[in-house]
Amino acid sequence: MDRTFAVTPLPYGAVHLLILLGIAAILVVCALAIRKADERRLLRLLCVLGVCMLVAEVWKQWFVMRFVYRDTPSMWFFPWQLCSMAMYCSAIVPFLKGRMQDAVLVFLCTFSVIGAVFALLFPEDMMRPQILLFVHSFLYHAVMLIEGLLALRILKGRRKAPFWPVLVLYLCMAAVAELINVLSHWIIRDIHYESNMFYITPFYPSTQPVFRLIAQRAGIPVEILVYLGVIALAAYLLYLLESLLHQKEPSRQA
Repeated sequence: MDRTFAVTPLPYGAVHLLILLGIAAILVVCALAIRKADERRLLRLLCVLGVCMLVAEVWKQWFVMRFVYRDTPSMWFFPWQLCSMAMYCSAIVPFLKGRMQDAVLVFLCTFSVIGAVFALLFPEDMMRPQILLFVHSFLYHAVMLIEGLLALRILKGRRKAPFWPVLVLYLCMAAVAELINVLSHWIIRDIHYESNMFYITPFYPSTQPVFRLIAQRAGIPVEILVYLGVIALAAYLLYLLESLLHQKEPSRQA
C-alpha cells in the first residue's frame, strides 16, 4: 500500500511531461465525446465524478495519516484547498437550481480550472514518493479539468451567467479557508503540521517565490490580498475567453 518510487519523479521530468500529454489527450477525447450529450446526463456525470472524488478523498485522508504522518495529527492535507472545492461543487450541482447552479457551474469552469492548471504546471507538492498518493494527485486534477469541460458544455445551452456570484462564492470559500488556518495555528502551532488552506495563512509568508517576496516587502496581509486577487483575475479572464467562445444552443433534456 505504501510502496514508494525508487527515485521520486521531478517536476518537468519525463514522467511529469508524459502525464501532462496524457491528460491533454484525455481532455480532447472527452470534449469530442460530450458534444451532443444532453444537460441532464452531463449533470449526473458531474455528480458521479464528484462522489468518486469524495470517496477518493476519504481514502487519501486515511493514507496520509497512516503512511505520510505515521499517525501524527496534521492539518496540511485538510480538504479545503481551492482544488478541493471541485469535489464538493460537482457532487451537489444537480441538486441546485437557477442562479445558484449557474454560479457553481461557472466556478467549475473558471476557478476550478485555474486551480487544476496551476497545480499540474507547478506540481512540487504533488511529487510525493508514495506511488499511490502521487497517482491520486494527478488523477484528481485531471478529473477537475474534465468537470470544467462538462460544466462549460452545460452552460453553452443556457443564457450567459454573470461572474459576480461566482466571485462571491470564491471569497466565501476563501474566508472559510482562512478560518481553518487560524484555528489550526492556535491548536497545532507547528508550520509543518498546521493548515495552509488556499495558501493564505496569515502566520507565515507564502511558499511561492513571487508572493513570498510581496509578503517580505509589503507584509503578509497585502500578499494574501494580491494572491486572492490574481486568482480572481485569472478566473475572470478565463470567463471572458469562454464567453467569447460561447454560442447559445438549445438545451437538450433527457
